[in-house]
Amino acid sequence: MAIGILGVIGGSGLYDLPGLGNVEELTVETPFGSPSAPVVTGTLGATRLAFLGRHGRGHWLNPSNVPYRANIWALKSLGVTHLLSISAVGSLREKLPPHTAVIPDQIIDRTVSRARTFFDGGVVAHVSLADPFCGSLRQALHDAASGQSAEVHVGGTYIAIEGPQFSTRAESNLFRQWGADVIGMTAMPEARLAREAGLCYATLAMVTDYDVWHETEEDVSVEVVQRVLRDNVAFGQEVIAALARAGLPARTCACAHALDSAIITDPAVISDEQRARLSLFLPTAAPATES
Repeated sequence: MAIGILGVIGGSGLYDLPGLGNVEELTVETPFGSPSAPVVTGTLGATRLAFLGRHGRGHWLNPSNVPYRANIWALKSLGVTHLLSISAVGSLREKLPPHTAVIPDQIIDRTVSRARTFFDGGVVAHVSLADPFCGSLRQALHDAASGQSAEVHVGGTYIAIEGPQFSTRAESNLFRQWGADVIGMTAMPEARLAREAGLCYATLAMVTDYDVWHETEEDVSVEVVQRVLRDNVAFGQEVIAALARAGLPARTCACAHALDSAIITDPAVISDEQRARLSLFLPTAAPATES
């Protein structure tokens, strides 16, 4: 197992782990604005961790307003190599009842109003997103989650909607026809940006409800979600602790090299301002060619 830094993006309370030492709170500013909240760092066993509350303290950021680019940049700047996203989702399948967890391997992106890339304003990059989650981290996550307090399902498609409203019944049934298994509001553009940043990224999707397609179960509501979330926080803590104690997987995957052949812009036309803005991802970028 390789030593790296595990980043965790999720709700509050996840970093309240028994045995977490050297706890420190860091305020990070980025070229893309401020992240959702200060980053809480610590160590558990031999693994360093960095936690970031996706929706801010007090949950004041709705899914469309989360500063996804700033969040990923902040964690990358602190040396994070592996990123675990923990999120509440609705189930689109009978076999995935509330209180279960899913480790998805695919995403359908239905978000429409969020910044989707670090590379804009003069630099164009096309990274591969055929497999949006890191296979090595998904396997390590499955190993860590197995035997904990909730049933875990490996594989499945996460459909990311814009929100903040929940789906209509027609939409929920349409997503089921498309083959989606769980529905949430935060996996995109998080997965896109993590790939651009060269991070190994995986999601632990914790089911809180059956969305609105199920004929005999209660429709999703904030009350329903929060009722199950309290139990899910404990499960999330168990999984993070197990993953940290086991050690992070070696980076034999292609995630760290996602940008190697992705940038299509002629280096001669990239401005010094853009080079500085993207220096975290392109630390060896050559200076602009003089005319």
